[in-house]
Amino acid sequence: MIVNEDTKQQQVKSMESYLSPLVRNIPPSGIRKFFDLANGSKDIITLGVGEPDFTTPWHVREACVYSLERGMTAYTSNAGMIELREAISEYLNDSFQVAYDPKDQIIVTVGGSEAIDLALRALIVPGDEILIPEPCYVPYSPITSIGGGVPVGIETYAKDDFKLTAEALEAKITPKTKVLILCYPSNPTGSIMTYEDWLPIAKVVEKHDLIVISDEIYAELTYGQKHVSVASVPGMKDRTILVSGFSKAFAMTGWRMGYVCAHPELIAAMLKIHQYTIMCAPVMGQVAALEALKHGMEEKDRMVESYNQRRRLIVQGFQDIGLSCHEPQGAFYAFPSIASTGLSSEEFAQRLLLEAKVAAVPGTAFGASGEGFLRCSYATSVAQLTEALDRIGQFLHKLKQES
Repeated sequence: MIVNEDTKQQQVKSMESYLSPLVRNIPPSGIRKFFDLANGSKDIITLGVGEPDFTTPWHVREACVYSLERGMTAYTSNAGMIELREAISEYLNDSFQVAYDPKDQIIVTVGGSEAIDLALRALIVPGDEILIPEPCYVPYSPITSIGGGVPVGIETYAKDDFKLTAEALEAKITPKTKVLILCYPSNPTGSIMTYEDWLPIAKVVEKHDLIVISDEIYAELTYGQKHVSVASVPGMKDRTILVSGFSKAFAMTGWRMGYVCAHPELIAAMLKIHQYTIMCAPVMGQVAALEALKHGMEEKDRMVESYNQRRRLIVQGFQDIGLSCHEPQGAFYAFPSIASTGLSSEEFAQRLLLEAKVAAVPGTAFGASGEGFLRCSYATSVAQLTEALDRIGQFLHKLKQES
């Protein structure tokens, strides 16, 4: 039987009809979609991927290899190795003054992303509104939609250093509001929240009886002042689901090791989903994560100091070439404004890639409020950052000549 192109097209269309409308209507990641344009291109400097440019420290890798040599290849407890959960509990208490019982308040997950998914699926009743300060990490809204929730953006502004304010939060709350998702230090803006910043937010959260999902994956990457967990604010621990992991601070992105901490009843609900969908995080990754927590702090500190040097370089560099850029106090991203060029974020990023061979992410990939901005990761070498800034400066000069 000969199948012509029209028949093939009909088959493709009919196969799409089997898909869930929730999934079919979710757009692809704005980050991945954009960087597909860079694939195969030569001489591209990439400031886009949110990933450390360091290799996982050798002793962490060695711990994993040794565990395999000893035959540690079986399942662990659904919640994860008790030794790792105890180490996570001790670390959070010592570093951020939040205490969780390793027996029933912590689950080791396949990256922080699984932890966020578990939290939302455990909480959402179809139609619940989930508040998400923007610009924000790309997956929050799609994961909310897949779970049947309604994502509601809360715009934050450069004039406020992209911090969430109590007034902005209050303005978005309705009778259907159930959850507030937070990400500080922020991806993509590098913004942080201080204890004083959290106090009015906590009052609004308590007033409206909300649950908070706090993504603190960049907690170790702060500059000048220490990260403050919203869970450490009086009255907030029991209504906060704290999500974190090992990807950013310990250069372990590909290991996919994360964790979630919360009230025992919330953890029990998330554990049900985790045990049926994942069973447990890979044991060799758990061994590596335990080694990172116990013996990896010096390497972590050296990486943070390197990021801090690059942070100062890129912020000053943007200012020198005429782009305003608020000073990021956390993570490893700069978020310069490109509004003065008259181009949209998408147009600017595409032309920058094609004409200057620099890949960065348009701010709109992180929500509509990211329009007029560009996310640039400084988790790359000083030489690459210097060259990228030079190319961006030349590109800006070209745009001025065109106008």
